[in-house]
Amino acid sequence: MTTGTPYLVSVIVPCRNERAHIAAFCASVRAQRLPAPWRLELLVADGESDDGTRLELRRLAPADAALRVIDNPGRIVSCGLNRALAAARGEIVVRMDVHSTYAPDYVAQCVEALARSGAAVVGGPWRAEGVEPWQRAIAAAFQSRWVSGGARSRQLDYEGEADTVYLGAWRRETFERFGGFDEALVRNQDDEHNLRITRGGGRVWQSARIRSLYRPRGSVRALFRQWLQYGYWKPFVMRKHGQPAALRQLVPGIFVGGQLLLTAAALLGAPAWLPLAWLGAYGVALGALSLLVAAGGHWALLPRLPAVIAAHHVGYGIGTLLGWWDVLRHGRGRERFARLTR
Repeated sequence: MTTGTPYLVSVIVPCRNERAHIAAFCASVRAQRLPAPWRLELLVADGESDDGTRLELRRLAPADAALRVIDNPGRIVSCGLNRALAAARGEIVVRMDVHSTYAPDYVAQCVEALARSGAAVVGGPWRAEGVEPWQRAIAAAFQSRWVSGGARSRQLDYEGEADTVYLGAWRRETFERFGGFDEALVRNQDDEHNLRITRGGGRVWQSARIRSLYRPRGSVRALFRQWLQYGYWKPFVMRKHGQPAALRQLVPGIFVGGQLLLTAAALLGAPAWLPLAWLGAYGVALGALSLLVAAGGHWALLPRLPAVIAAHHVGYGIGTLLGWWDVLRHGRGRERFARLTR
């Protein structure tokens, strides 16, 4: 990777089939306010979109000198990030996502946090907000420390070291030291990169001043698919580094695996109440978690919360077990889990 251009920030964005959102996103990047003498370039790595996204980008590019469109034949996020990194010219690299909205000083705060903290990577908290009822319930559960296992990336007021951050911003030298994103990973490539940094002696820093807003999935089915993929790719990260990024990520797989083992034991003659008791214990925990989330000002969402939280946990747990099966069997991910869907 070549030396970066001083006072230039490269915003890198992987995308695929985002025609309905890409124009608004590009406008939000143009609205970013940077202090002089900093400038900004925007690199969108398009993963062979077939919904008209590429045509929309070609329409936008002539009116925006900062916008460059990069081909991403790999069609997944990690490949797109690396393609954009290879073309980026900035001294600082900031990752953004099409489905988030950003404070006007988002990029400026990333630059400031890098200088203030001296960390290898900085980012803000992962703040979710919904519009429709199911999306609002998904956002409420997502933001809850009880559902997320206390992940600091969901704590909106946290400032300090973390194991991972939402999106991320780096000095170019960080990639020269730690490398780019692992293209064997369809999901969790950011968590793996952050784990690689911390294991290599670098620091990950979260700043509450870096503000963005994430729009989560709008249905339980889409949420289940999302967390199924997150869970599936996590064992590949664990195999690579010999440890999980965080112990809380093991819990859903333990629950689902325990249920399967107790059910199998009952079918082979063990007491039938064992799997029922295990499932009943989770049901009690699910009810308690739903009440805790609702108590945060979301009582109207209470009827939807058990389904949302269960989709989160069970999807991740099933995905983790499937991932471990493939890691131990042949070490490669399945084709069906290499297809990214919103």
